[in-house]
Amino acid sequence: MSSEQNQPARKRFFHLPQSYSNIISYAGTVIALVSFFMFVFLYAQTSITKSERAYEGIVIFMFIPAFLIFGLILIPIGMVRKSRQVKAAVKPDREFPVLDLNRRNVRNATMIFAGGSILLLFVSALGTYNAYHFTESVTFCGRLCHKVMKPEHTAYQTSPHARVACAECHVGPGANWYVRSKLTGLYQVYATLANVYPRPIPAPIKHLRPARETCELCHWPQKAYGKQQRLEIHYLPDEKSTRWDIEMLLNTGAGNPAYGQQTGIHWHINPDIEVQYIPADEKREKIPRVILINRKTQAKTIYTTTEEKPGEAELARIPTRLVDCVDCHNRPSHIYRTPSSFINTAITEGRIDRSLPFIKQISVQACLAEYPSDTEAAAGIAAKVKDFYAKNYPDVLKSSADSIEKSIAGIRDAFSKNVFPEMKVSWEKYTDHIGHVNSAGCFRCHDDKHVSPEGRVIRKDCSLCHTITAQGKDGEMEYSPGEMSLEFRHPEDIGDAWKEGACAECHSSSTI
Repeated sequence: MSSEQNQPARKRFFHLPQSYSNIISYAGTVIALVSFFMFVFLYAQTSITKSERAYEGIVIFMFIPAFLIFGLILIPIGMVRKSRQVKAAVKPDREFPVLDLNRRNVRNATMIFAGGSILLLFVSALGTYNAYHFTESVTFCGRLCHKVMKPEHTAYQTSPHARVACAECHVGPGANWYVRSKLTGLYQVYATLANVYPRPIPAPIKHLRPARETCELCHWPQKAYGKQQRLEIHYLPDEKSTRWDIEMLLNTGAGNPAYGQQTGIHWHINPDIEVQYIPADEKREKIPRVILINRKTQAKTIYTTTEEKPGEAELARIPTRLVDCVDCHNRPSHIYRTPSSFINTAITEGRIDRSLPFIKQISVQACLAEYPSDTEAAAGIAAKVKDFYAKNYPDVLKSSADSIEKSIAGIRDAFSKNVFPEMKVSWEKYTDHIGHVNSAGCFRCHDDKHVSPEGRVIRKDCSLCHTITAQGKDGEMEYSPGEMSLEFRHPEDIGDAWKEGACAECHSSSTI
């Protein structure tokens, strides 16, 4: 017998069960290890760089953990498959495996399984936690489906709630609404991938969580509001784009905490009263009936429009809605302004040169035109402005070429933040109920046409909501005496037409 045969067999430091030696388990190990190190590397990178890219978050917190779990599952699958092959060749003495930790290979396999399970639980918990927060982030909501959500995300960035995450309003606190929102979002994912989503996307009125559970977490009804100063700067569609200002005090609330919401616009959410209404359409733009209930005395007053309305039987079938924040503030974040409004702002900011003749008029007209895409809108706006000056003011086109180019850039920028041709989104598609200039808004109820059986009327009275303190052109301003409100004066002489009709009949798409 040779000396080599007499030497004891060397013990391997690390030994795994024979069943591990198969291609499936090997592949699972490689997939799991690669996924784990990719997760660690990318997670560390995004933590250091504070990156918020949408697709990066999906890869890190959704795709990679899924591959990691898939790889770990392949390992035992391969081992079970190999064991069955061995058992098929040699009949075993026992049917079930025995966990004998005195055997090195069993002990090593158990340690690997236990350590891998702990690691998997840790990575899964970390990934799940971050995946949850990622799916609630503005990046996920606004940037993932860039084309579909571009209008909403763009308008949101310049809204009063630009620092409030989407989910705080659209989902709110609690697991129930989180699960509900993700389940309803499954069809939205399908519609996006299959390119069958509507253009524009309908406002989710039926699926919105009650404002009492979202808005009122910050804007609670008992909060006291006073009068708020507001300055409206307009430019008329004349040659000089004459500036016309309106200064007013908005009567938001009574102004003193002791009075609560007894007066002012926020009287509608006074905890001591209950305002209900029956809408005649899904967008709640036509309101044939309003019910006022005094919660202290339980007295009820019913106001019904004197205009054409559904019959009593049909009204009885329509669910009655309790007034809350979104009945007036229905566009609190995704606000699409009219061309007249956003052009006024651009002129005031100096991005459009007011010295150019008829610049307000031609700017609005260029934005009112219909365009099939963003690219064609940019080209169309430039063409309309230049054609106008080429035909009417050729000298200005030559002498003020730089100013015209700057103004075109300002018009394009303002247009791109409010009108989205590819998604067919504009101020006309998403009506804003605040005020009454560009939509029926307040006049849905306050129209002097909602009357109770006792003869009470929901008044169309300007002083209920605001006090005009000044108005007029540059150098011709009219100021109110003391706390009295001025009577509104229309920039153009239209007689009493503004009193008889609704502002939106002209202003929803006017050049003023």
